[in-house]
Amino acid sequence: MIMKDGKAGLARVLPVATILGLTMSILVLCFAVATAHATDIEEISKAGVLRHLGIPYANFVTGGGDGMDVELMKLFAKHLGVRYQFVKTDWSDIFGDLTGQRVKAKGDDVERLGSVPIKGDVAANGITVLPWREKVVNFSRATFPNQVWLVARADSPVKPIKPTRNVEKDIAATKKVLKNRSLLGKTSTCLDPSLYDIVSTGASIKLFQGGLNEIAPALVNGEADLTLLDVPDALVALQKWPGKIKVIGPISDRQDMSVAFPKNSPDLLKEFNLFLEKSKADGTFFRVTKKYYPFVLDYFPDFYQGVNKQ
Repeated sequence: MIMKDGKAGLARVLPVATILGLTMSILVLCFAVATAHATDIEEISKAGVLRHLGIPYANFVTGGGDGMDVELMKLFAKHLGVRYQFVKTDWSDIFGDLTGQRVKAKGDDVERLGSVPIKGDVAANGITVLPWREKVVNFSRATFPNQVWLVARADSPVKPIKPTRNVEKDIAATKKVLKNRSLLGKTSTCLDPSLYDIVSTGASIKLFQGGLNEIAPALVNGEADLTLLDVPDALVALQKWPGKIKVIGPISDRQDMSVAFPKNSPDLLKEFNLFLEKSKADGTFFRVTKKYYPFVLDYFPDFYQGVNKQ
């Protein structure tokens, strides 16, 4: 093939077989990309089921067959016209079960540990949006407000901070009480002390080996002086053990919790966001949220601005 300008310096000849091979490769690649971006909902519809990966945690997935995220996913499955299936997982496996690639957090980055079988289509159980997780999955629009708090037993000599209107000052004041005190945290979750530079505070960090639902009772039982709890777990704990624990102050800025989707399921993510906005507009979303977290509006009223509360 000779370039149209006919100049010897630019003229190049390619074998016909090479041209055909390149053309076929491009066509196959384009088809593969188009398929990956067009069949995620189609495959779920064909299978007739939406597989919801979840971990019993706070009131998002209670372990008793209900919870805020369980109800939202059941409604989403109905919206898609398929049946709902819950698939139990845990924090070390959830993203591998969703994407087929097992990973481990390394600060804001991830270490990829190898391929595993895909077991679900969406993951939802109050999953906090963190930088390392955004490298692994795509997140929906926010479904719940979050923040990490420092919590102590009610009889602890540590006193709650005096809040200001500056969250950075509040975080600094909260961290000051950590020196020479033991603190419970949990890796690979939003309660991972390494996310908040806890080491520099002089705290004695204890990495909790049990489930997130077990951290609050571990604190009540005296396994550490203090613990990190996020908003949903703290709200549940305050109701479940009234007069047993107290909130000292914030360790993080405001965060969001969302539903996680594989990066090759853009259509499913788009459809969920449409479903979520419709649910917020018709009052369904707030009714489900209030059923499981009746006091969340008291702490984060701004999150529910524009949401139908009827």
